[in-house]
Amino acid sequence: MSSPITPTLLLDEQLCFALYAASRRMTAVYRPLLEALELTYPQYLVMLVLWERDGLTVRELGVRLQLDSGTLTPLLKRLEQSGLVQRRRRQSDEREVEITLTEAGRKLHERAAEVPRCLAERLCMSVDAFVRLRDELKSLAAQLAAPSDDD
Repeated sequence: MSSPITPTLLLDEQLCFALYAASRRMTAVYRPLLEALELTYPQYLVMLVLWERDGLTVRELGVRLQLDSGTLTPLLKRLEQSGLVQRRRRQSDEREVEITLTEAGRKLHERAAEVPRCLAERLCMSVDAFVRLRDELKSLAAQLAAPSDDD
């Protein structure tokens, strides 16, 4: 004999599951676009940050991407092995490792410029709808990062 189902506990009613499913599917849409660039999705995110501002430290990259150094270091090593970035200790402070784009990393930016357009075509969303959704997700992330009264 089963107990009655509480509507708020149905899987399809969960915001967390909707976000999880959308995130997995979004990553899957990116996969073939990024395979053409020989990048994984996390590597693409690193490259986006470096194309925006080259010469960041591992710590600065971690803050920007919300990743710890244990996750970021292997990504950076693979990008370095691929010839896209260079890691070196800062002369001003040898404790800091600076990440800079190589010539190949800078050139990849040109090829990657097609990724957002291809994604927009796949989503079939208006620019306004895209911006609204992105801004709502940013707002949600900020709310979740803010300390609650229970903390």
